[in-house]
Amino acid sequence: MTRLTRSAHSYLGLALFIAGFALILGLIALPTRVSLADGHDPCPLEERAAITWISPRGTLEVMDDYPLWVATEMGYFDELGLDVTLEPGVQGGPVTMATITEGQADAGFPSPGIVAAAIDIGIPVTIAFGMAPNQVFDFAVAAGSDITSPEQLEGATIALWDVSGSTIVDPILAEAGVDLSTITYVGGGGTWGQLVVEGQADAALAWEGLRAQWDAQGLALDYLIGTDFSNDPSNGYAIRAADLEDPAAAAVMTCFLRGVAMGLEFGRQNPQAAAQITYAQFPALQESVEPTLALESMRQLMYLYNTTNAMGLGYGYNNEENWQSYLDRLADLGQTTRRIEASEAVNNALLEQVNNFDVDRVGADAAAFELDDTWSGVELQGPVEPEAAS
Repeated sequence: MTRLTRSAHSYLGLALFIAGFALILGLIALPTRVSLADGHDPCPLEERAAITWISPRGTLEVMDDYPLWVATEMGYFDELGLDVTLEPGVQGGPVTMATITEGQADAGFPSPGIVAAAIDIGIPVTIAFGMAPNQVFDFAVAAGSDITSPEQLEGATIALWDVSGSTIVDPILAEAGVDLSTITYVGGGGTWGQLVVEGQADAALAWEGLRAQWDAQGLALDYLIGTDFSNDPSNGYAIRAADLEDPAAAAVMTCFLRGVAMGLEFGRQNPQAAAQITYAQFPALQESVEPTLALESMRQLMYLYNTTNAMGLGYGYNNEENWQSYLDRLADLGQTTRRIEASEAVNNALLEQVNNFDVDRVGADAAAFELDDTWSGVELQGPVEPEAAS
C-alpha cells in the first residue's frame, strides 16, 4: 500500500480513472455545402462523414456509453450521415487530448480536470456536450460511520486506486472548505474501497456506477453522494475548438451529438432496452456482471446524463458558472498555471441544433423495442432522471 502526504502530492495522475486516449487513425471526412447559419439544420449530412470517438478508459466494456451503442444499434448515426467508430483509450494525462487536435480522433469523453490541464498546456479542445453536468464523484465511508458530510473529512485518510488521484479529490475538498494540509492519501490498487472496510482509511473516492459495483460485492459502505454537496461539473464530450469555427466541421459534430442526444432520449424512455443493447456488445462483461448490476450501474450515470434535459435545457448543456467556480479553484490550488475562462473549456453553441430531433419518434422506437426474457424481468432500483422531469 502506498501512502501520500501533502508534500508528496503528484499532478501526473490527474485522471487515471477517467483520462486516456489511444493513438488511432480516423481523420474526419468533412462534408461540403453545409452551414449552420440562419438556423439551417445540417442533419442529415449531404455527404457521409467518419467520426472516431475515444473512450476515457482502457476498455469499451462498460455500461457508461450506452447512448453511443443505442445510436449505433437503432441506426440513428447512420441516418444522420455518419460512420461512427468507438475506440478504447489508454491511461494517460492531458497531453492525450492532442489525439483530437491532431486529427487522430474527433471526440473524447474527458474529465473537467483533463480538459483544464490540456488547455493550460496549449491544446485547444472544448466540451461541446456536457454529458454529466453535476458531480459524478462520491465518498464511500464505513457503514454506520459518523462522517455524513465532506466537511467532516478534515484530518482524514482517504483511499484511492493510486495516490496520484489526489488531484481529483483536492478540488472537491477545497469546495467544501477542508484544509487540504490535513489530508493523507493512500493507494490501494484495484481494491481501494476495501481499505475503508478494513479500517485503514476513513473514506474512499467513489463515483456513480462504481458504487453499484461495490454494493454488489458486499462491501459494507455508506456513501456521501457528490450531487448533494458539490456543484462541480463532470465529464463531457470534447471536440477540437477549431471545429466550432468551421461550418462544415461544426455540421458534422452537430449531427454526431444529435445522435448521442437521441440515444440518451431512447434510454430515458426505455432504460432496460438501452441496457440490453449495451450489454449485448460485450460477452466478457456478461460473464462478470449480472444484468441487475449492469442496469443499476448504468442507471446511476443515466440520472446525471438526463439532468439538464429534465431542467428544460436539453441534453448536453454546460453550466458556465459552475465551470468557472471549478476552474478558479484549480488555479488557486496550482493545478493550472493560469485562471482559465469557462468560455475556453465549454461551449453550448451547437446544442440548439443538437436537440432538434423528433422526440416522439425516438419514444416510439423505445416503446416498440422488444426486450428479451432476461431484460424484461430486470427492475430499476431508482429514478433515471430528476423529479423535475416527471
